[in-house]
Amino acid sequence: MAPHVLILGGTTEARELAAALTALPGVRVTTSLAGRVKRPGAVTGDVRIGGFGGADGLADWVREQRVDALVDATHPFAEAMTENAARAAAATGVPAVVLRRPGWRPGPEDRWYPVGSLAEAAGLLPLLGPRVFLTTGRLGLAAFAHLTELHFVVRSVELPEPPMPPRTEVLLARGPFTVDDESALLSTHCVDVVVTKDSGGAATAAKLTAARRLALPVVVVRRPPLPVGVETVPDVAGALERLGLSRR
Repeated sequence: MAPHVLILGGTTEARELAAALTALPGVRVTTSLAGRVKRPGAVTGDVRIGGFGGADGLADWVREQRVDALVDATHPFAEAMTENAARAAAATGVPAVVLRRPGWRPGPEDRWYPVGSLAEAAGLLPLLGPRVFLTTGRLGLAAFAHLTELHFVVRSVELPEPPMPPRTEVLLARGPFTVDDESALLSTHCVDVVVTKDSGGAATAAKLTAARRLALPVVVVRRPPLPVGVETVPDVAGALERLGLSRR
C-alpha cells in the first residue's frame, strides 16, 4: 500500500514538500489547511480544509485515513496546531516531524527589540515613535487597539479582523517583497518603527534590510517554544530525509 503522508500546511515550505512528495512514485499526500486564508496558494496532491477538532480529532483522522507519517509545516506561530500535532502523533504512534524554516538573526547594525508577545510589543511602541509599520498578521491587531495616539500602517494578505487601532491604514499585499520596495514604503509612510513576528524565510525578510538601511528600530516577536521532545528539520530536504523518502 502506498505510504500516506499528512502535511499540516499553510506555508511555502508545506507547498514545496507536497510537490516533492507527489512527484515520488507510490506516495499519497494530503495537505490540511486551516481555511483562514480565502485564496491559498496552489497545492499539489489531496487537500482538506478546516480544523480537526483538537488533538483527539486529529488522532482519529490519522487512524481513519491510515496516515503513515505526519509533517507539521504550519506557521511558526501556529502554537495550538503544533501542540495538537505532537499530541496526536504520540497517541497514534505515527512518526512526526516539524518543518520550520530558521528564524531571523540580527546583524551588528540592526536595532532590534525582541519581545515575547504582541502585548509586549504594543507596550514598547509609545517609546519608539508615532508611526508604526505593523506586519504581524491580520488576527492580532486587538493587542494594539488601545494605542489611539499612534498611526499604524498594517500590511496583510487579507483584510484584518477588528478590533484594531483607530488610526490604521491597511495595505493588502502578498510577498515576496524587494528591499527597494520596502525602503520606499517605509519612507513614503514616514515610518518610525517596524513590528514583525520572527517568521523567518526570505519572502518577508526584505523589510528588515530596509529598516537597517533607514536605521529604524524593529520590534521582533519571538517564536513560541515547541512542545518538548518534537523533532524539527529546517527545510524540505530535511523532511524528506527524516521520512526516509529522499532516495525513493
